[in-house]
Amino acid sequence: MSCRLACAVIIAAVWIAGAHAQDSVAQFYKGRQITVIVGSSAGGGYDIYARLLARHMPRHIPGNPAMMVSNMTGAGSNAAAAHVYNVAPRDGTVIGALQNSAVLESLLDALLGDTKRLRHDATKFVHLGSATIDHYVCIARADAEVKSFRDLLTQELIIGASQPGTSTRDFPALLNSMAGITLVPVPYPGSAQGVNDVLAGRVPVMFSSIATVWPHVKSGKLKASATTQLERLAIAPDLPTMTEAGLPGYDAVVWMGLLAPAGTPREVVNKLARAANGALRSSDVLAPLRAQGFEPIGGSPDEFGRYIDDELRKWSNVAIAAELKK
Repeated sequence: MSCRLACAVIIAAVWIAGAHAQDSVAQFYKGRQITVIVGSSAGGGYDIYARLLARHMPRHIPGNPAMMVSNMTGAGSNAAAAHVYNVAPRDGTVIGALQNSAVLESLLDALLGDTKRLRHDATKFVHLGSATIDHYVCIARADAEVKSFRDLLTQELIIGASQPGTSTRDFPALLNSMAGITLVPVPYPGSAQGVNDVLAGRVPVMFSSIATVWPHVKSGKLKASATTQLERLAIAPDLPTMTEAGLPGYDAVVWMGLLAPAGTPREVVNKLARAANGALRSSDVLAPLRAQGFEPIGGSPDEFGRYIDDELRKWSNVAIAAELKK
């Protein structure tokens, strides 16, 4: 067999295999529904992310299945993650739109030997990608004594924090570890309660999603001193990063992505991942997400998996150094 003929045979075989996978996925999803379990209440930014994808993904999926969002709150997305891991069928009909806390907390619990709190094994999720980042900033009341982020680095203060099991619980611990200071975190069940206490002057500073506090910043009630990630934000180009403000290398974000339970067929995973990224690139999804302060980063399942591995290494070092009790 000539080289040219052999190449043609291989190409044809790959095309046939791909077409067969496409047909089988389309046949499976025809007349079915995909449920997206989101670990937050309806109306919030993460719920908006899930609903935008659920609205625009079906046209990218063979079989054009209907998609619906089911909200499952509790334990910072961990209840939703446990449902996806323990209850969802392994066939691509139930997937999770989960925050990083749902993945990292489980892995850190296992790393530190605390198996009592384990609700699911986050290493067994299949990553679908389509991640988006929620931008966080350090805030204080407009008339607070903390005038800048550098002031924060020279004082021992109480700082509002999320409750254990949520995405931003360890932000102050990373700050303490890198700056060699002692900020005392006060946990809140939700960011709204913490922001209200900052507005009332009961808590000096807090990390919060820019989407939550930006109206207060623009009205002059709150001041934002720095963003928690490495790059300046398009929504607030004059706001320095924490690196620029005096703490080089500080990088802490909240991300959300799509995950499926282990055992979901690879051809289904690939189709869902392509559909999610296709939807994420459309202006119908990009514009409203950015208006909420999110920055879509997309990514293949393998890229998303590597990103999660990098996040785990960073936060496990913080957890061990700070001797965090999960």
